[in-house]
Amino acid sequence: MLKDKTFYKSFMILTLSLALQNLLTYSVNMMDTIMLGRYSQNAMGGVSLCNQVQFLLQMLVVGAGEGAVVLGSQYWGKKRLEPIPHIIGVALRFGGALAVVMFGIVLFFPLPLLHLLSNEPAVIAEGAKYFQIICFTYVIFTVTNILVASLRSIGIVKIGYVISASTLVINVCLNYLLIYGNFGFPELGVRGAAIATLVSRCVEMVIVLYYLKNKERRLCLTFNKLLHIDTSYIRDYTRVSSPVLINQALWGLAQMVQTGILGHLGGDVTAANAIAVQVYQVLSVVAYGAASASGIVVGKTIGEGNEQQLHPLVKTLQILFITIGLCSGGLIFLLRAPILFVFGGTLTTQARRLSMQFMAVLSVTTVGTAYQMACDNGIIRGGGDTAFSAKMNLISMWLIVVPLSAMAAFWWHCAPVIVFFLLKWDQLYKAIPVALRLHSWKWVKKVTRPDDAPASLTN
Repeated sequence: MLKDKTFYKSFMILTLSLALQNLLTYSVNMMDTIMLGRYSQNAMGGVSLCNQVQFLLQMLVVGAGEGAVVLGSQYWGKKRLEPIPHIIGVALRFGGALAVVMFGIVLFFPLPLLHLLSNEPAVIAEGAKYFQIICFTYVIFTVTNILVASLRSIGIVKIGYVISASTLVINVCLNYLLIYGNFGFPELGVRGAAIATLVSRCVEMVIVLYYLKNKERRLCLTFNKLLHIDTSYIRDYTRVSSPVLINQALWGLAQMVQTGILGHLGGDVTAANAIAVQVYQVLSVVAYGAASASGIVVGKTIGEGNEQQLHPLVKTLQILFITIGLCSGGLIFLLRAPILFVFGGTLTTQARRLSMQFMAVLSVTTVGTAYQMACDNGIIRGGGDTAFSAKMNLISMWLIVVPLSAMAAFWWHCAPVIVFFLLKWDQLYKAIPVALRLHSWKWVKKVTRPDDAPASLTN
């Protein structure tokens, strides 16, 4: 293992900074779940269905941004910053196009989409109200998050949690006013939650644009730089990001299918799933922060040409991932009852019981997630191998998890907790192929151009 204390200090600072950003981001959805849960169980269930579409968009945005992160971190390691604005410009074009498609689907086909996820009319009705407004956040969310991810590739992470903190405060305050109709404001229920999120997303974009214009000095990004790019970088970006985008799209679709399977088991199951997933996202932020940080560190190390340091680095990171997973899983298990107390008396007895069971399952699978996800999306992807994850998840999710859990739900009529476990157990068994790939060292790839091969500007 690495004995350099400065590494642990810098890695943990980067991890905790990214974890704080994730915590604040997921806390927005968590507060929506809690505040709507106290308003109405059907409202909470309807918004949780819509959030699955938001999750798909988020996965696509991560995929579009990850191409910029992988390329950008290696160029940063080589101390070549001039290609990065071109890469960011390409990423914005890809991500923006995907967001526009998602916006059109949700705007024009909200009910067919919701019927795929649930068969409860009351829950679907609440979701349709939320969709009418929330779809207008999709493009704004995409642009903001790709810009923040791109800055992360060169070690700028502070702006991420400043943005997320502002979103959380604004969202909670507006939720309080608009969901319940406090201080003379109209009682809008799920529409109020959607309006609060729309306002928050607009503020996010304003903050990041202000930062780029007045504070950021490494890349000196301008609208002109992002608009007039060297189109030869499209090929570089596509080569790196296409497998990631495919993987993220398949993962996001799989999560929607999983929600649909549980959603067709009843409103109580939908509510319990909404609570369990939000709790998991909030309490596993350190694991996801460690994954993002390791991707940056590994990419920078390869870009600097320090491949000989990868072996002790990778061993150290694996031990850190397992430790984080054990702590996160234990926290989820211990906080199950206190979390449910926050929801008050709006949940049915069955929904509470299922929530406890679902969170118990997640407390175990989180340990696997913290190891295999961080090794896969962090080390392997950061090392330049963006195709492995797509292949593994294609086989795992669509040939094992989805068919088996669907049969358990609709053919064998298993208990909801069994179905939920079968939807999550891949987080445990995927540790085997990930560990084998990691120790093969075939994932170490330089994805940047040689220093003597500058791009020809086309504008």
